[in-house]
Amino acid sequence: MTNRISPRRAAPAAGLVVAALVAATGCSGATQNTTGGAGGASAAALTLTPTTPAAKGELANANWLLEDEPDSLDLDTQGSSAGRVVLTNVCERLYQLQPDMTTRPFLAEKAETPDDTTLVLTLRSGVTFHDGTPMTADDVLWSLQRHADPDMEQGDEFENVASMKKTGDRRITIAFKAPDAMFVKALAGDAGIVWNKEQVEKAGKDFGTPGRPDACTGPYTLGDWKSGDSITIRRYDGYWGARPLTKQVTFRWAADSALVNALTTGAADGAYAESPNTAAALSGKKGIEQHYGPSTASLVLIPTGRGGLKDPKVRRALSLALDRRGIAASGYGSMVQPWGTPVGSGAWGYRKDLFTAAQKDIAYAPESPAADDIAQAKKLVKEAGAAPTDPIVIGTDASQGRTVVANAVRSALQRIGLTGQIKTVPTSQFEQYYSDPELRDGIDVLVGDWYISKADPMGFYDNALSGSSNNWVGFKDAAYDAKVKKALGTLDDTARAKLAVDVQKTFTDAAVWISVAQVPSVLVLDEKLTGPPASMAYLYYPWAAGLGAKKG
Repeated sequence: MTNRISPRRAAPAAGLVVAALVAATGCSGATQNTTGGAGGASAAALTLTPTTPAAKGELANANWLLEDEPDSLDLDTQGSSAGRVVLTNVCERLYQLQPDMTTRPFLAEKAETPDDTTLVLTLRSGVTFHDGTPMTADDVLWSLQRHADPDMEQGDEFENVASMKKTGDRRITIAFKAPDAMFVKALAGDAGIVWNKEQVEKAGKDFGTPGRPDACTGPYTLGDWKSGDSITIRRYDGYWGARPLTKQVTFRWAADSALVNALTTGAADGAYAESPNTAAALSGKKGIEQHYGPSTASLVLIPTGRGGLKDPKVRRALSLALDRRGIAASGYGSMVQPWGTPVGSGAWGYRKDLFTAAQKDIAYAPESPAADDIAQAKKLVKEAGAAPTDPIVIGTDASQGRTVVANAVRSALQRIGLTGQIKTVPTSQFEQYYSDPELRDGIDVLVGDWYISKADPMGFYDNALSGSSNNWVGFKDAAYDAKVKKALGTLDDTARAKLAVDVQKTFTDAAVWISVAQVPSVLVLDEKLTGPPASMAYLYYPWAAGLGAKKG
């Protein structure tokens, strides 16, 4: 099965500030930056937490900002983050990603695995769609079948499914071709949304467009969508669960300075800052709090098959010589955390203890290279024998963060006796590197950033399987392939975590991708408000349901 992995928005312009991910447990509130003056705290001073304190008072309306207007609110056809930020309050999933990045059954109130290739879901009773009709097993089965269509956004999540059947009034049975540990993670994402079959079919191709009903079961119902202006969601009084404190949320969209101005003037109450430069521009503003939560996102270097970094010894040497701490300071205001693995700690949705311990043992990824690291790197280059003589071409755009990373890569190559050449392209062309192999033929390494939608590191590591479209450098290791496939089919969390740690070591030792830093989720909120999660779960969890006033 191919697990979805998506490039984040382009790295921001000068002065960006993002927070370091420092795993925290047992804390109720997310780290805040509430003081006036310039700049925020350093990464070392921040502790990351998944939630904000619970709200006590009601709101008649909250004005929320998106960085883009959604193209559609049908996440099967247009899976944009802007659409998710709206719709995750309106629609619900069979499983639910929690603020602490764990996963639990949700519209499926119970899940059973009578054997390793069978999943039996018992559906929650008393759930109604926003038109008042009850959610049925027929709706759930139809929704799963729609998601599974190869032409839909989530079609690849169902490649290992052998059959899906209604086996009772409130029961769905899913059979797999082989054991599949990632499938329930997918059901906490867009592959688990339950649609009202009648409403979707009635709307036809217009489903998800302005003026059409939402066909969902969540705590909010879709109100007005005024194309080019705003989207409104309203509290659904017939909701089966807890009643939200905020009666209505009005979404508008703005980018860069317009978004910052709206938040600083009080025209908007909050936003999830997809572009870290938003957090930078708001840092220290009075009346605004910034909350930092766990995310799966990371800054990475992605080698290509062009040849300059084909040898793993040369890739390891580059990783050893890379000044991650300098990158964090110069490009990201010391507010990203040097990191040795290609996924952020928000992916640790289970057995955090094992992943935390393994992170400390990552080789070839110093925060700042010491003399011994450079000596080892030069030795690796020498051992490679046919080290590249032509310049190693570094692909980037002109954004501040990526430009700093590209220059740091060139400096690292110089320190180990190699030559780097930076190739800067417009952002629109830069994004094409992710999907166009022919375009990648012109570079040896891409300055990239990525996140995965599943809170499980194994949602990433299949990208280095032999033949994977995301395995740009052509890494091949039969033992690695076997371990990845075994882990993906291991349902026991502890056993899978141990396998994931083993797979992670192989990946990082081979420097299939070279990790640079991990990046957090950033919630910007009016100081009088609280309640939403700070973690990346906001893309899949009904964050507005917890939004409210600090005082009752």
